Amino acid sequence: MNSNPLSKFFRQPAIYIRLPSGGKGWRPGSLNMPQNSEVPIMPMTAIDEIVYRTPDALFNGEAVTGVIQSCCPSVLDAWACPSVDVDVLLVAVRIASYGHSMDIDSTCPACGEEHSFGLDLRTVIDNLKATDFDKEFSQNDLTFYFRPLSYREVTDNSLVQYEQQRILQSVNASETIPEAEKVSQLNEMMRKLVGITVHAISQSIVEIRTPNGIVHDQAHIAEFINNCDRSMFNAIRDHIIKLRENSELQPLTIDCPSCTHQYRQEFTLDMSNFFVSAS
Repeated sequence: MNSNPLSKFFRQPAIYIRLPSGGKGWRPGSLNMPQNSEVPIMPMTAIDEIVYRTPDALFNGEAVTGVIQSCCPSVLDAWACPSVDVDVLLVAVRIASYGHSMDIDSTCPACGEEHSFGLDLRTVIDNLKATDFDKEFSQNDLTFYFRPLSYREVTDNSLVQYEQQRILQSVNASETIPEAEKVSQLNEMMRKLVGITVHAISQSIVEIRTPNGIVHDQAHIAEFINNCDRSMFNAIRDHIIKLRENSELQPLTIDCPSCTHQYRQEFTLDMSNFFVSAS
């Protein structure tokens, strides 16, 4: 096959970034880390933008993984991407495609004045740091070691949770289901929702060290999480929440230009408009 004489005009990497994870937590074969650890990021294609306008693809995660693999040639399987790296990759793709400035709308809680300002997304990337998942956590005679969930695990858990919540709302709003049956179904749905949380916690644990040995088996870890006492469960849950929060996007600090009041505003990657609104 003859080489395309236009290939030298194909898109090229626009920026290079370092992943917060440093490549840790990726499944073998899912990331081709460059020797200098700087991952190249290319601009989106027209097809990428079309995918991002497809609600179903956004909902099930296909849009996110598709765009990451299209724009990040080092990423061979975006589903294996640790959750700590997903936000950085998406912000980097946004910068490579539309520049580092992004308009943010905000309303001051003190004076109610609405205003817009430009956010430098490079500072967002600089502030996204990975939590040290190698740090141990001890409770009673047990020592726990954790890992970030992959994007596949996060998405699967979210989809199951969404489906259970949808059923829960449907049952609760139904006027045809007898009250006793409705209560029974609602209790069952609540147990399933709690089960999703318990499952995500057990997934986050790599190993548990006991005075008698080390446990790696995920089935054994899951059984322990389901049967440990309330104080142990809460301690593990709170530690995992703290690990996750330390690597998430932080709120923006805003000084109101009208009344000079300083306040904090949440900044999230709303997948429905994070890229589309820039076009």
